[in-house]
Amino acid sequence: MARSIAVAICLLAAGALHALTLAPFHWWWLALPSLAVLMLSLHSASPKQAFIRGWLYGAGMFLAGVSWIGVSITQHGQSSFIVAVVLTLSFCILMGLLIAAQAWIWRRFWRHSAYPALSFAALWVLQEALRGWMLTGFPWLLLGHAHTDGPLAGWAPIIGTAGITAIVAGSAALLYRALVQHKSKTLLPAGLLALSLFSSGPVLNRIEWSQPDGDIETRISMVQVNIPQALKWLPESFWPTLMLYQDLSEPLWEKSDLVIWPEAALPSLYQYMPEFTDRMSNAASEHDTALITGVLYENETGTEVYNSAIALGSGSGIYFKQRLVPFGEYVPLERYLRGLIGFFDLPTSHISPGPAQTELIQAHQLSLATYICYEIVYGDRVAKASRRANALLTISNDAWFGRSIGPHQHFQIARMRALETARPLIRATGTGISALVDHKGQSIVQLPQHRRAVLNGRIQGRRGDTPYARIGSTPVWLFSAAALLISLLSAGQIGRTNRR
Repeated sequence: MARSIAVAICLLAAGALHALTLAPFHWWWLALPSLAVLMLSLHSASPKQAFIRGWLYGAGMFLAGVSWIGVSITQHGQSSFIVAVVLTLSFCILMGLLIAAQAWIWRRFWRHSAYPALSFAALWVLQEALRGWMLTGFPWLLLGHAHTDGPLAGWAPIIGTAGITAIVAGSAALLYRALVQHKSKTLLPAGLLALSLFSSGPVLNRIEWSQPDGDIETRISMVQVNIPQALKWLPESFWPTLMLYQDLSEPLWEKSDLVIWPEAALPSLYQYMPEFTDRMSNAASEHDTALITGVLYENETGTEVYNSAIALGSGSGIYFKQRLVPFGEYVPLERYLRGLIGFFDLPTSHISPGPAQTELIQAHQLSLATYICYEIVYGDRVAKASRRANALLTISNDAWFGRSIGPHQHFQIARMRALETARPLIRATGTGISALVDHKGQSIVQLPQHRRAVLNGRIQGRRGDTPYARIGSTPVWLFSAAALLISLLSAGQIGRTNRR
């Protein structure tokens, strides 16, 4: 009994280490011992024990990494602390089941295969791919995201986040093999391969995969108003909010080519405030300035509302958000859940996904592939659109997550998208982190969180596609699937499995 408790605590702690690899901690190297501990716990476990141990690791990983979702439930969802704890625990426990399933599958079919370390790494890659797709996807806490500032960053434009995940998971699996089978003949060459992949990352990071598009830098300003989420949608806050954006933006028209307001900056439907938006558009046009703002937009029939980014002044184009956040923008199983608790009836939870479209927002020299809030986490989707754009734009509202680690993780993921596509990134938020990011994923200038301020800077659009932008993650996923098949065939496991 005491041993079981010790193993459980160890696995929960190992899973929690996973969160420390990401922002704001950036201890990327902890992923290696973290995963190695999981594999060691599975070494002599039965399939049933493997499932439980994988679940414990996954629960620790998600509890430490994404428990910040409880902030939105308590502070903005009008729910009690107990309800927030129950919902957050339920979510993390359910997400942990994906790791549990992976552990069971590996122990059941691949633990005694010809290449157990390779198969574990391949299963981890495919587990992350499934997590990014299932139920609209939750591609968060990915191993590869930790290397936005790590030694494998140079691989991101070539193989993307999924490829970096494969390298990290494979290296952790080698550490496991070194601990349990230190005399294996394959360890030395495999270890040298892993070492070469890590050491070549900084060299690859010097490659310029894209080139400046034109000779002119675009002068950009972002307005970060820092209005508390609890006040934003109150009727009495409507006009003070509009006047705040107007006053902060007035000095910017003359000195900026592009002014950006964050996601849902204007606390009403676009069609309900034509006088204000026309006035702002005219003020921008007088100085040949583009204004991009986040705002809710009603369709022509009045039957649907979209979360949108619209260009005014000398800019053009509108983007409707297509990947919505569950509960924040829509309610799954709405017929049964709507109205049960405050969190299931947030003021913005009646949004519809926008129609598929290919239009880019144009602002002076920039053709912007635009993403609203959560959409920036879908790497392959961003990579595909980046080929037609010379810069990336994401507007967000991270006020939902207060002073937690969530906004830092979100910003790190956004920077990875710039690195993967070799495109500069503009990120405007209401409460931070607002920033300009270069095509190497490094912040050029950024504003501190929870402060009312204006960011001023310059970026230049870039042309030229990275290998990842051309091919996406599919080759990594196919390679992982092939590795699993080869591992089974090599050991003759398929025949033995069929006889059971």
